[in-house]
Amino acid sequence: MRKVYPFLIFLISLACSKDPAPSAPVPLFSIPKNFPQPDYPVAQKPVTEAGFALGKQLFYDGILSRDSTIACGECHRQYYAFTHHMHDLSHGIENRTGLRNSLALQNLAWQKHYMWDGAVENLDLQAIVPITHPDEMDDTMENVVKKLQRTKGYPPLFKAAYGTEDITADRTLHALTQFMLTLVSANSRYDKYVRKEGETLSADELEGMKLFESKGCKSCHAGELFTDGSFRNNGLPKFERTKVVYVNGKPTLQVVVDEGRYTVTKQESDRFTFKVPSLRNIAESLPYTHDGRFTKLQEMLDHYASGVQDTPNLDPLLKQNGRLGIPMTADEKRKIIAFLNTLTDTEFLKDQRFAEPAGFPVR
Repeated sequence: MRKVYPFLIFLISLACSKDPAPSAPVPLFSIPKNFPQPDYPVAQKPVTEAGFALGKQLFYDGILSRDSTIACGECHRQYYAFTHHMHDLSHGIENRTGLRNSLALQNLAWQKHYMWDGAVENLDLQAIVPITHPDEMDDTMENVVKKLQRTKGYPPLFKAAYGTEDITADRTLHALTQFMLTLVSANSRYDKYVRKEGETLSADELEGMKLFESKGCKSCHAGELFTDGSFRNNGLPKFERTKVVYVNGKPTLQVVVDEGRYTVTKQESDRFTFKVPSLRNIAESLPYTHDGRFTKLQEMLDHYASGVQDTPNLDPLLKQNGRLGIPMTADEKRKIIAFLNTLTDTEFLKDQRFAEPAGFPVR
């Protein structure tokens, strides 16, 4: 037995040293347990591996812009929740500057309207706006398709995704959608806490969560998406600036005022209202508001506490009992910020599946 015993120990140790079975691959799109059903018809238009790969390549390729210098990924950078980090306003070709701050690209399948003014209601069509906007990519879908058709690398990618090498505007836009649909952020400390996955929150964070609700923040930044998708006026003085505007391709200097949702609906009640952004990854997606005027969460809360202006169409929630804004003490602001920090999804911000590819298809 003395000779057999060491041999048995060896067999047991060998069995224990085997590599664990490989885990199942993470699906490209799935609905988090604490999320509602998506608005985008993912069941009818599923994300495929080939469609995702093509969309990712297109997302990071400057070929979608007129001079091939600006990609979608320029103004939507992963580490910052796919925003244009520390740029108050988005930048485009030839160093042109737009009127708005880049919104975070996350959880897009759960949105009914896109962009600050909600001008687009179909995610498959959303990319047309930056591609054709003179301050962003300044191209046409017709020209983009022609450029893609002339490459050596893209036809095989389109064939893998759609069965043939035919490159069309619809396929190009749908491929971009497939990539953007996968940008799901739902693994913050907050998420793991509410799903009871072993995460705990500090006393300040829990108190901040209660204050977030009792102070009315939850009225607009509602549900697990932390936005109700509405358009509201939050009492900011109107934003106007002198900029170069391209009229029929010719630059002219004009004073431009961004009137928000009104530019889409022409309804007086929508003047100076803007989409309520999600607060997920808010600590990493600065600057804040549609014009990027605030660079710190403290500044944002200071605005709501004492900076709200009695502007036309001011949201009624910000004018109650004859008082403007939301009363908050310094300690309450600190605790709310502590809670907002729990919404940072580090896994999403560092997920290599979404990272810029090492190279681009052969031109």
